[in-house]
Amino acid sequence: MTTPSEPGDDRVDPGLSAIMSERRQLINLAYRLLGSLADAEDVVQETYARWYALSRQQQDAIASPGAWLTKVASRLCLNVLSSARARRETYVGEWIPEPLPEPTEGIAGRSGGTTVDPADRVTLDESVSMAFLVVLDSMTPAERVAFILHDVFLYPFAEVAEILGRSPAACRQLASSARRRIRAERVPATPASRQARIVRDFKQAWEAKNIDALIGLLDPDATAIADGGGLVSTVLRPIEGAEQIVRSLVHLEGRLRNLTILERTVNGQPGLIAQQDGVTVSVCAFEIAGDRIKHIWAVRNPDKLRPWTLGPQH
Repeated sequence: MTTPSEPGDDRVDPGLSAIMSERRQLINLAYRLLGSLADAEDVVQETYARWYALSRQQQDAIASPGAWLTKVASRLCLNVLSSARARRETYVGEWIPEPLPEPTEGIAGRSGGTTVDPADRVTLDESVSMAFLVVLDSMTPAERVAFILHDVFLYPFAEVAEILGRSPAACRQLASSARRRIRAERVPATPASRQARIVRDFKQAWEAKNIDALIGLLDPDATAIADGGGLVSTVLRPIEGAEQIVRSLVHLEGRLRNLTILERTVNGQPGLIAQQDGVTVSVCAFEIAGDRIKHIWAVRNPDKLRPWTLGPQH
């Protein structure tokens, strides 16, 4: 991004570092609001474009540039969320949030390189787990924005109200409604070490085609959802029941030869990826309740897997 310096002026904009230091916060906010890293990056880019479209006098008149950037980014996200509902009606099959890899894994960025700008990294915590993002996606755009801004980023309702154009009391109700949705869907936390063990056991049973072991690792009422976006073949509706899920896995194995299954962190949780000839063709996130897998989300849409595929030099 170019900085707004005058022609021939070699001086660095003294406010530039302060403005750019907000980038990571904005990426974190926009990803949680949109469930798409690509859309989040677009929103943040547009937010900065609007900042630099202001005159220096207008910029200097803004008491808190960080708050201004957050307000603009949040409103842009609200617009994207509202239009996304219409776009989802034409989306082929189920839509799953874009999965995030561990930032230390040397993944390819949007530009195709393998270095990830620290400012573009999303902090991996409970609020970006796939289970959490899926619940967020069931909320209205206003509920989602009110909840994320207040409960995750700790913005007071007075500021949330200014962003949403509603009263603080209305925003409090929106966040409360969102909290009820979260509580209704939340399962008791399973220690990360146990989650990792169960996911590893699932990987080994899948590789061994041990159907009984696979069924034993799944909750009898487990659900599996795949997202191919119409770009690759996959099931278009949720698969319900352990036996049905295992049957689908065996069928997938039969269609995709020479799959390599790898353990990876997916949105901060133990997960699996499937690679074919070094290219990631599926990313699987899990929700585990007790010692059983309750939900599987398999993202196969190649547009959502770009950060997961290493460049040819690797």
